[in-house]
Amino acid sequence: MAKKESTHTPKGPAEQRVSSSVEDLLSAALDRGDESLETGRYIVTFKENAVDEGIKSLGAQGLRLADTREFAEQAVTLEDVGDAEAVVFPEIGAAVISGTAFEARGLSALTDGTTDSAVEAIEPEYFAFADADSTGYLRGFRRAVEAIAQDLRLPEEEEIEPEEDPQVVGATWGLIKCKVPPSLRSGVGIKVAVLDTGLDLGHLDFAGRAIATQTFVGQPVQDLHGHGTHTCGTACGTKAPAGAIPRYGVAHRAPIFVGKVLTNSGGGTTATVLAGMNWAIANRCVAISMSLGAQTPVQAAYTAAGASALSKGCLIIAAAGNSGGLPTGAPANSPTIMAVSSVDPTLVPSSFNSVGKIELAAPGRDVFSSWPRPVKYKTISGTSMATPHVSGCAALWAESSPSLRAMTLWKKLQSTAKPLPFPAAKVGKGLVQAP
Repeated sequence: MAKKESTHTPKGPAEQRVSSSVEDLLSAALDRGDESLETGRYIVTFKENAVDEGIKSLGAQGLRLADTREFAEQAVTLEDVGDAEAVVFPEIGAAVISGTAFEARGLSALTDGTTDSAVEAIEPEYFAFADADSTGYLRGFRRAVEAIAQDLRLPEEEEIEPEEDPQVVGATWGLIKCKVPPSLRSGVGIKVAVLDTGLDLGHLDFAGRAIATQTFVGQPVQDLHGHGTHTCGTACGTKAPAGAIPRYGVAHRAPIFVGKVLTNSGGGTTATVLAGMNWAIANRCVAISMSLGAQTPVQAAYTAAGASALSKGCLIIAAAGNSGGLPTGAPANSPTIMAVSSVDPTLVPSSFNSVGKIELAAPGRDVFSSWPRPVKYKTISGTSMATPHVSGCAALWAESSPSLRAMTLWKKLQSTAKPLPFPAAKVGKGLVQAP
């Protein structure tokens, strides 16, 4: 695969370090007026089964390398790698390289087409966002930058009291449509990773749960945004919330792996996302839920991550995006990652959906779930809300048989989906169903 040429030359102090924060990278992009979604760093993807050779090839260029295997459970925050010029994600077979080091060493020659090269592709690193809205990724880009400038203004969705809506008595409409309440499965023993903005670790609905946490963005895992708590609630929330709250969680006994790959302003990069994916795969999480992305091309590193996950018994499930009719965004557009679109309560495709490469549909409009305190619960919409419905159902199916892993699990989710009378480009094989 040929290298995709960057549209700009990296400049500014933020792009000179692999250890730069997401905020620094976003601020630098804003300063230079760059809305390409490129961060200024690069992602190198190694050929299949050529990780060691790829690492050697980078070392031969004189790069100062950090390897996630040097960290406990391969959990590395890029801000902690010091003066490293590249960080390697061996579970995936990829690395992030500073823009300055890339340009100074002429590393584009690593993909010169020679058969003995261990490098498959070199691509720009892109920003990624939590549930970019339907007006497109540029507004999502500006919104993330504005959130930094305004010191994080939380989203202003209205809190909805569930007892006011008869559809959610006992369970949310989404769980009912996916046939979750009558399922005998709970996700017990099936590791589910939710890579997002973190989790409100003090939320009472998660008390007593087996939760492993890790940040990849230099901020505490505690969720100050809300998006991560909401998606985690749908995928793995409690079966019986206190009071008059409907059941909103699918895999209510699954061990939860919370990876904070997006900051409290809802922004991240390819590298922070890859770091979380690498960690989740290293921990052999059966379902890896990713309600994030951007309207960018298929990225070789994400495709390699999806393939690595499948080879190790894991399945990556990602939001198709809310572009309002534009093609499915990354990472869901990779062929090795399951893309999820949204349906409304009437089971028609949601108007904000991205379209094209779609594997499954799930409830995404007006989804009730957990939210950071003091609000506790909110109802919001997006393909981000649809994705954890699929991830939770994946855990239920995986519990039903040890043979249902990776691609076998992918096929089971599709073969048991409820057919919908719409094109596959909008709903895939149909509405996900619990076992």
